[in-house]
Amino acid sequence: MNSWDITPARRALFSIIVMAGAFMAILDTTVVDVIVPKLMGPLATDMYGVQWIITSYMISAAIALLITEYLIKRFGSKKVFIAGIVAFSFASLFCGLSDTLEAIIIFRVIQGAAEALIMVTSHIMIFSYFPPKQQGLAMGIFGLGVSFAPALGPTLGGYLTEYYGWRMVFFINVPVGILLTLAGIAYLPKDTKFLKMRFNFLSLLLISIATIALLIMLSKGQQRGWFNDYYIGVLFFVTVIGYLLYALSEMFSKHKLIDFSLFKNSDFTNGILLYFFILGFSMYQYFYLLPVYYEHIKMFPTFDAGIAVFAFAVFIGIFAPIAGMLSDKIGAKRVLIMTTIVYLITSFVLLPSLNYYTPKIHAELLTIPLGISMGLFFAPATVLLLQNAPKEKGELAIVLMDYVRFVGGSFGTALATNNMEYFKNLNFNHMMELQNVSLIRDYIENLSELGGLGIDQVKAMFLNYETFMSYNYGFGNVFSAAANWAAIGAVFVALLFVKFKTKKEEKA
Repeated sequence: MNSWDITPARRALFSIIVMAGAFMAILDTTVVDVIVPKLMGPLATDMYGVQWIITSYMISAAIALLITEYLIKRFGSKKVFIAGIVAFSFASLFCGLSDTLEAIIIFRVIQGAAEALIMVTSHIMIFSYFPPKQQGLAMGIFGLGVSFAPALGPTLGGYLTEYYGWRMVFFINVPVGILLTLAGIAYLPKDTKFLKMRFNFLSLLLISIATIALLIMLSKGQQRGWFNDYYIGVLFFVTVIGYLLYALSEMFSKHKLIDFSLFKNSDFTNGILLYFFILGFSMYQYFYLLPVYYEHIKMFPTFDAGIAVFAFAVFIGIFAPIAGMLSDKIGAKRVLIMTTIVYLITSFVLLPSLNYYTPKIHAELLTIPLGISMGLFFAPATVLLLQNAPKEKGELAIVLMDYVRFVGGSFGTALATNNMEYFKNLNFNHMMELQNVSLIRDYIENLSELGGLGIDQVKAMFLNYETFMSYNYGFGNVFSAAANWAAIGAVFVALLFVKFKTKKEEKA
């Protein structure tokens, strides 16, 4: 009996439980992003200290992903999924109870590892509940969590923080986790196939060291001036050496951590690369930039900024299942072409026009095509990868997808942060070059006399205004820079339609 030979009611029940777990896990990443600046006082630290709350989570999740395939084959998806939910709920409770930075970082590490277990198992399970002809629909439903949750995070995080305090962001996961644990134990089908596998701990150690160094380098690069800093240089060196040693370990090991034979399939390779560049390098920048735009350029309160972001998040939720159904009917590749075209038009033409003077409604309308294209992206990208991976390697395909999502998302966030500062400085310098020094001096003196303020006070006010306008005009450049990575990803979408001859075909 196949895993998808179940009644529609049971399929719906299983899907709801699994999707709710994935939604809770991935939502927490962006919800916490909103509250991080508000934790400096309660945790007696600075902005660079609280950044470790995010960095520790990402590092832990990325490393835990690499052992998830082994755990699933050894213990089964259901047990690993429930273990992830329990660990995530436990860690959430103690994150909310934490009074020190060190304590919250420890429990965020547990949260991150738990998210990895939840995401991979939920992905595999929901795919198994649908017959092959409905796999696009399965990924469309799952895409509600993966695509909708990051966009909803700022709204929910802003609301909970504003009305109930930052601890509620963590506490809310506990009752949800308890319900999901009980529902999972009671209703999710048991696994019947288990494999005893040898695990390559040396390869795991080496790729973990490289991943830790890479993610710390990306999160701290802007703060330390990138390669002008010795610390960043060391991290870069450790990253490169770590990945090289990992590659050597895999070459000479009988029991490989990652089976790279998957990449012999050109569609799988192109799928991973378009996922890496379009989702990681580009889309994650917009997930990060839009809340910043509404809060710091439009100067909305946190909750209002969340509502503005929700305007495009709704369309992610609407179009994710539509993308799944379209993938089943016309094929994943054609849907990817459609969504890439919409995404490129949005990111190159519409989003760069956003600035301080853009009316709120106008700004929200301009982001709707972004929500549509994001909603249309996840299902066909996932279906493409899973259809081009052997059935017994489905878990590994999902692990690679999520690993690429974490690393690519880290790159995207770091690029967005770096570009904001770079284009702010560029626009500031341009303004300084265009200014008439004597006119500015006269203006400051007149303003000082009219307002009864000291010259230094007026100069400080004028400098703040110039800095703000530099950020304002620089944001258009930042949005355009994020679009450039999508253009690179579009190359790999186009390559999906190029027929590559195999060695056998060439000999024939």
